[in-house]
Amino acid sequence: MGAVTDDEVIRKRLLIDGDGAGDDRRINVLLKSFTKWCNAPGTPEEGFTQYQRMLSTLAQCEFSMGKTLMVYDMNLREMENYEKIYTNIEQNITSAHEKIAECKKEIQRAKRIRKNRQEYDALAKVIQQHPDRHETLKQLEALDKELQQLSHIKENVDAKLELRKKQFHVLLSTIQELQQTLENDEKSDNDDNNQESPAENGE
Repeated sequence: MGAVTDDEVIRKRLLIDGDGAGDDRRINVLLKSFTKWCNAPGTPEEGFTQYQRMLSTLAQCEFSMGKTLMVYDMNLREMENYEKIYTNIEQNITSAHEKIAECKKEIQRAKRIRKNRQEYDALAKVIQQHPDRHETLKQLEALDKELQQLSHIKENVDAKLELRKKQFHVLLSTIQELQQTLENDEKSDNDDNNQESPAENGE
């Protein structure tokens, strides 16, 4: 026989004992009192007193049932809220993976830019060793402009990469805080269930 889950235990308790406050016992007492009230001879005053007691017991059962329904609705809303949060986290994780992949591509591009710049620097040194000519000067000017553009591109790539790293760090921190909150909620629910069990055994 498989292990009984916490949800099944709670469901059985609610079916048997209302909200765990002894509703089954109240109903049994109410039924016995009603039968006794119908069959027992007595004065009208005694019958009225017993009638009032039965109404009081019935009101307690109705109150407990209403409270149980409110708790049930609240739990349903909490579950829906957790499902939305979980879906949002999954979407954020997927987005983070996509951003990481994009950052890797930008890193590879930055490496290629650096390599090209080193090659351009080496080429400029070689050109400078030759006698000055008008065409050579024009080529050097063009190379210098290209190097400046590549430098700006590299700076932009570095800035975007740093921003992505910070965003990913914030996302991970948020996920960890949410996981801790969920674990604390689960622990609190388990503690509440453990506190209700001794009260039921005492009755």
